[in-house]
Formats: sequence, structure tokens, C-alpha cells
Amino acid sequence: MQQKLAILWHGYVAVRFNSLPRNLRGGLWILGGGIFFTIMVTLIKIVGEDVSIFQILLVRQLTMTAVVMPAIAANFPDALRTNIVGLHSMRVALALVAMIAGFTAVIHLPLAEATTLSFAKSIFVTLFAVWLLREHAGRRKWLAVLLGFVGVIVILKPDVAGLNVYALLGILSAAAAGCVMILIRKIAQVDRPVTILAYQAFMVGALMLLPAIYFWVPPTPLQWLFMVAIGLLAVTSQFANIQAYKVGEASSIAPVDYVRLLFAGAIGWVVFHESPQIETILGAALIIAASLITLRPQPPETTPR
Repeated sequence: MQQKLAILWHGYVAVRFNSLPRNLRGGLWILGGGIFFTIMVTLIKIVGEDVSIFQILLVRQLTMTAVVMPAIAANFPDALRTNIVGLHSMRVALALVAMIAGFTAVIHLPLAEATTLSFAKSIFVTLFAVWLLREHAGRRKWLAVLLGFVGVIVILKPDVAGLNVYALLGILSAAAAGCVMILIRKIAQVDRPVTILAYQAFMVGALMLLPAIYFWVPPTPLQWLFMVAIGLLAVTSQFANIQAYKVGEASSIAPVDYVRLLFAGAIGWVVFHESPQIETILGAALIIAASLITLRPQPPETTPR
């Protein structure tokens, strides 16, 4: 009886959810993915106080691989067939740079500040799209790039004492992540998603194995639990984002992701007793404004008659 009631309840919820407008559903998926991602980086910040980032990434990747392995196995060996191994390798290498630098920044910076710096990714996507894909960027997008970098400089707070190395790592992570998005756009034109997934699953785990062994620290049972949870949360947040962009318009739902700043600020205040500085708030406003400008459709150019 209880099982039938559960099935009826889940069916009712699914029907009600699917009856919502597409952009509202996409926004809710983005919101859910943001919650899972923020919890994931919170656990990384906690575990990273005693465990190396390489070890965290290895366990995270093994957990993610175990989850997606059925999809890879169902398409084996076709999932590994590609003529662009070099692009896959470059994409994985840059993804590793983004994760190592970004998660290191998360561990050592206030959570809201590290989250804000990660949003600079959209600025780098514009730059790399112009440079590598030869996409056109009008005056508005160049204004957005300039505005975004001003926001980054505000957060970095350069002075005679120098720059915060962990903030610089956050910027490096955003740049590498932006380049990864451009490479995925190129790779997706040639290979299937399952092939992209397979190369990431195997190559990231292989590259993390030796550093993780070298810096290995025996985890406590709670740390093991947290590291496995980090992998599960990573898969869940990625799935939520995929679902979001399947049902919603990118320009309409992407801004919802900035709610992560509120989650990060709240968790940083409650869990880590962090208070966002005025520079972080101002820089976040500039970076978000710049990102919103890049999301708006580019008006068609008019030629004089």
C-alpha cells in the first residue's frame, strides 16, 4: 500500500512539475544544481583542511566514474572511438587545471569570494570565443569584458603587499574553465556526449592517481563519506544543469545560477563564520552585470543604405 502511494505521489509531482512553463522548470533545475554544487564545494573546503586536493579529486572522479559507467559500458567500445584525441587530452588537462586551482581557492578563500571569482568564467568564454572560434563580439560584449575585469580587480584588491595567490588561482580556474567550454563546443561537433564523458572519466582518474598516492593521508570514516558525497553531488549538479538547458532557454535561465552567491554567503557565514567584504560584494555586482550583458542576444548590425 505504501509503495503504491509513493508511486502515485511521485507521478503527481512529475505531472505538476512538467505542467510548469519551460523556463520556470529550467530555472528550478538550475536552482537545484546550484544548491548541490554549493554543498559540494562546502565539503571540499571542510575536507581540504586535512586532505590533499589530489586525493579529493581522485575519490571524486572514481565516484563519478562508477555512476556513469553503465552509460559508457552500454556504448563500449564505440564510446572510445575518436579522431580528435588531442582535443580530448587538451580539454581534460585544462579541466584539471580548473579543478585544482578552483578547489584550492575554495579551501583558502571565503566561500562567497571563491564563488564570485568562478563567475568570471563567462568573461573568458567571450575572449576565447573571439580568439579561437573567430566569433564576432560587438561593442556591448567588449564593454562586458571590461566591466567583468574591473570587478575581478576590485576583488583582488592589488596593493603594495602584492596579490592574494589564492584569488589568482580562482582567476586561473575561471580562465581554464572558460577554455574548456570552448573546447567542448568544438568537440561536440565531432563526437557524441558519451565519448566526451568516457575520456573525462578515464583520463582524469589516471592523471590524479600518482599525485594522490604521493600526497595520500589516511582519511577518517567521515572524510571518506564526505569525499564520496562530493562525487555524488558533482554528478547530481551536472545532471540538473543538463536538464535545465534541455527545457529552458539559456539566456532566460542562466542568470538563476547567480543565486549560488546567496547560498555561498549563507553557508560561509553559518559554517565558517565568514562575513563578505565590501570589495567582494562590489566585485560580484560588476561581474554579474557583465555576465548578464553577454547573455543578451546580440542585436543585428545595420548597414547604411
